[in-house]
Amino acid sequence: MTSPFEALLPSTERALLHRVAVAQAEGRAPSLVGAVARDGRPVWSGARSCTEEDAPGADTQYRIGSLTKTFTAVLVLRLRDEGLLDLNDPLDKYLPGTGVGEATTIAQLLSHSAGLAAESPAPWWERTPGSLRPELADVLGERPVLHPVGRRHHYSNTGYTLLGSLIEAVRGKPWEEVLRCELLEPLGMRRTSCAPQEPHASGWAVHPWADALMPEPAQDLGLMAPAGQLWSTAADLCRFAGFLVEGDERVLGPDSVREMRTASAPAEAGDWDSTYGLGLQIVRRNGRTLIGHTGSLPGFVACLWADAEEGVAAVVLANATSGPLPAAAAADLVHIVVEAEPRFPEPWRPMPVVDEALLELTGAWYWGTSAFGLKLVAERGVELYPLTGNGRGSRFRAGQDGTWTGLDGYFAGETLRVVRRPDGRLIHLDLGSFVFTRDPYDPAAEVPGGVDEEGWRGLPR
Repeated sequence: MTSPFEALLPSTERALLHRVAVAQAEGRAPSLVGAVARDGRPVWSGARSCTEEDAPGADTQYRIGSLTKTFTAVLVLRLRDEGLLDLNDPLDKYLPGTGVGEATTIAQLLSHSAGLAAESPAPWWERTPGSLRPELADVLGERPVLHPVGRRHHYSNTGYTLLGSLIEAVRGKPWEEVLRCELLEPLGMRRTSCAPQEPHASGWAVHPWADALMPEPAQDLGLMAPAGQLWSTAADLCRFAGFLVEGDERVLGPDSVREMRTASAPAEAGDWDSTYGLGLQIVRRNGRTLIGHTGSLPGFVACLWADAEEGVAAVVLANATSGPLPAAAAADLVHIVVEAEPRFPEPWRPMPVVDEALLELTGAWYWGTSAFGLKLVAERGVELYPLTGNGRGSRFRAGQDGTWTGLDGYFAGETLRVVRRPDGRLIHLDLGSFVFTRDPYDPAAEVPGGVDEEGWRGLPR
């Protein structure tokens, strides 16, 4: 069967273009481009411009600001996956002398929970050359820590400057070179760069009370580059979105990108629809959980959102300092596609080999009196789910030692093991000390606290 998503329906394309047109017109952006990808493959792009002869395309570069942080986070996770560092290590272990690294961990920097200041000292770093801040001390200033470490989410550009310097210290190479060799080239992102490359949009400020423009400076951010330097295109960012959903063993495997998408910092008070993972924003929009990042620098705003469950991602880029709301527009583009053209489920296929020992585990199990079902899934994995009510369920991945490890839900990271008699007969399942039996409080099983000898009975008279 041919994929139904090789092309979108004309009605869907019109709805997408209408949303882009509204964002450009109401946001008063000189130009705005949007793109949608499904399952890592671009399926649509559209743009609007204030001049017909200067219309952008999916290959036009825009500055993406803080979307750069997600790229920096990927490079840090690569160091962890190679065993060169641990996310719980203090920054001082690799980058001593900053004045913030004795209690601050790498994970806290990634999740903006290190308590650092949001910005570097004046002058405003986004509109001044990075040469004004040649050392980390110039970036951090005299009061770099504002909040107790690990207690709250406080967005910090300076924290990602430290992560960029960490990458350089561990790799022994400039951040830009590491980014190009380890991420951009493997993913085929040839139109993503630290300096603009033609064709690229120019950055503009739009007067708040008049339809007038003023050019914005495009500075080289120096040490602050890992927090916001990059230029990219809608097409390249669609490729990047596919990577953030599926992973790519040449860069980061699926487990590591899933870890990036997992909330690592508490939401700000009153903002329960937004939190942060490891270099990724996690938000609720239109009833869906989206991952990605927003970005802005003088003259530009950007957003990438992806619905990992649906495999749909959207990118919106504009060349105005303020006005357009790319986060709302990108969320709407995802919503339009998912609603208009819902994902086709994968066709059911039987297992190539049926393991009788695993098949014996399937069926109904009881935790106390709560009924659960257990079924086999791909690659010797299992799934435990409540048969009634809102009980706790999880998917489990098979290990080499005959146990399973929880992947999600309440039992994420917990170990599921099979308990058998000396003769091999099945007794019960042990899941993080919870005993699951074939019958409610099976007297033949090792139920904690024992089972009353008289068993089940009617109401005493």
